[in-house]
Amino acid sequence: MCRKPWDLAFTAEPEEVGALRRIMRLHLVVWGLQDVTDRAQLCVSELVSNVITHVGVGTPATLAVSMSGTRLRIEVHDPDTRALPTLLDATPDAECGRGMALVGAVSDCWGVQLRADRKITWCELPTGLPSAEGRTGGTRTSRVEALLSERARERPRSAGTAAAAVEETAVDVMVDVLHWLRGFGRDPDEALDRAQTRFATDVGEADVPGI
Repeated sequence: MCRKPWDLAFTAEPEEVGALRRIMRLHLVVWGLQDVTDRAQLCVSELVSNVITHVGVGTPATLAVSMSGTRLRIEVHDPDTRALPTLLDATPDAECGRGMALVGAVSDCWGVQLRADRKITWCELPTGLPSAEGRTGGTRTSRVEALLSERARERPRSAGTAAAAVEETAVDVMVDVLHWLRGFGRDPDEALDRAQTRFATDVGEADVPGI
């Protein structure tokens, strides 16, 4: 899966926070990173709120999202190189000063980069991906991705989207497996029924909270 970096210019206003959270959720769904959504939205809220509080309402800013290896990288750019975010030792009931502590709690790392014309406050969240282009799903998904990657190199390139090409490769592999079963005197239809039943069971368990 190709996860192309994207960025979005916005004005640091309180009402923009909700819209940015929704945009982040939509992009993560497309990227297959739904498990990271809550943490990513929290980081967006805190990084943007930090600009509103410490740089000022109405500040032109940019949200930039990309992959850093297997981690999700979230950046907020603003033009003030003087107001640097700090990690305060805020009490649990404090009304302010907890933003970067929350970001630090849900992320692998965070920091600030200073450029000549802007400040970049960033954080990186673990995704659990086997690779930057991979998908979550455990060892089964990892094994299939390795198989499809190898098979895709053997296929001639054709017109269409990358997703369509991967799907066609997956279908080819499944057809090969059915031929293999038939060649050994097994019933392909029976194998398909068993596989579908086991898949439905796996998906059902994955949808149950806490499993």
